[in-house]
Amino acid sequence: MCRRHRIHFPSREPRYMEQHLDSHAEALHLLRTREKNFSLPQPFYKDPAFYQLDLEHIWYKNWIFAGVSCDIPKPGDYFTLAIGEYPLIVSRAKDGSIHAFHNTCRHRGSRICSKHRGNAPKLVCPYHQWTYEHDGKLLFAGQMGPDFDVSKYALKQAHCRTVGGYVFVCVADEAPDFEAFRATVEPYMLPHELEGAKVAHTSTLIEKANWKLVIENNRECYHCAGSHPELLRTISEFDATDDPRINPVFRQRIIDKAAQWDAQGLPNKAVYADNHRYRVVRLPLAHGESMTMDGKPAVKRLLGHLSDADLGSVRLLSLPNSWNHLQGDHALAFRVLPLGPETTMVTTFWLVHKDAVEDVDYDVANLAKVWEATNDQDRILAEENQVGIDSPAYEPGPYGTDIEFGVLNFIGWYTDALESELAGPQPSLKPVAA
Repeated sequence: MCRRHRIHFPSREPRYMEQHLDSHAEALHLLRTREKNFSLPQPFYKDPAFYQLDLEHIWYKNWIFAGVSCDIPKPGDYFTLAIGEYPLIVSRAKDGSIHAFHNTCRHRGSRICSKHRGNAPKLVCPYHQWTYEHDGKLLFAGQMGPDFDVSKYALKQAHCRTVGGYVFVCVADEAPDFEAFRATVEPYMLPHELEGAKVAHTSTLIEKANWKLVIENNRECYHCAGSHPELLRTISEFDATDDPRINPVFRQRIIDKAAQWDAQGLPNKAVYADNHRYRVVRLPLAHGESMTMDGKPAVKRLLGHLSDADLGSVRLLSLPNSWNHLQGDHALAFRVLPLGPETTMVTTFWLVHKDAVEDVDYDVANLAKVWEATNDQDRILAEENQVGIDSPAYEPGPYGTDIEFGVLNFIGWYTDALESELAGPQPSLKPVAA
């Protein structure tokens, strides 16, 4: 089993701790007094001390979507990412297993891998050439003396789990349960065989907005009609069969496709975690078979062994940092990572069958056009939202309980999780004998 580590605050200086406790108390007060169904008070979107609370209590204590396993198909393949102050390496070992390590050498702490991805027979620190296996074992440390024990200096591991071709990591000392999530989402993912896919295209945007604004924007389609002409070629603003605003033709299509998928044994009904941290559902597209400009499949060769392109999309949400669309011909995975109080990285992966040939089975420009446009439109919306929130005139405003229910679910999960962490365990009161 891998070694674990303790989460450390960036500093233990008295001044830092005093400021930390001040922000801790302020955040807890604002959480307990905020008006429900309203956006958050301003500090949650811009204050550096509140951002640090997010890192410590949300990002460092939850399962984070790191990437896709088909991005590292061969032993020795690796990719890197950073979760706040924790740079990580995710690599595939000789036996095919996937591991996550802290990207810091056990000698004097140098970063080992500086590239975003690559392949290396061994992980070699460029500073003094300490050499590690892809399971983290230290293999070589030159000139350290006869009594030096390499077994004591393996790379520190982060928790790492895979499900349906996705890789999740957690840097907490004790990770929360993963198996309930796996049991829920895996049946929806497996028919697409994403472990046997390949990454056809990636894009990364740096958005000048707090990470919560990026997620809030994703969790509603209230803005879609005014902002996403490309996306609305294939999806609908309204996709609940009991919503009176839904197009009756689309309502019937949802009912018909659900019956068809039930007969095929494809899970499709919406399932939520009790606390709304994750959600999965298969829904048909309103128009066409794939999220492209004309609604036609972007890839001739379908994912896995699928024979029907018209499978809608498996819409998978995993908070705090990922939403996804798994279609018949390709899949889209979105990864959000915080870079600062008002800076967020959004990376999109387009996955296709591993044997699909570029310019023969698919054209990258056609494959990516809808979501590259949509992502940039969303970037502008989030950045403009941040500019307005930064104003001294900002005050929290109401969410629409119907059209913005997804935002309410996210904010509910976030505020409950953060308040629980900040409040800590409450001591029980015992009667005192007279």
